Amino acid sequence: MAQTVPRTLVRTRDSRRQTRRHPLVATIMALPLAVLLLLVFDGWETVATQASSVGVMLGR
Repeated sequence: MAQTVPRTLVRTRDSRRQTRRHPLVATIMALPLAVLLLLVFDGWETVATQASSVGVMLGR
């Protein structure tokens, strides 16, 4: 039977993809889709309600 090396020791080309993105980059990537969904489903009131609820929870 062949001996195997633990996965933690094997470096693959996909290991670069496991790094974490900066939160600002993730926000910029998600923002266009969020705006599109907001416009398509007409969710302005829902967003305002959720933002208000979060503000109350934070004590503002």
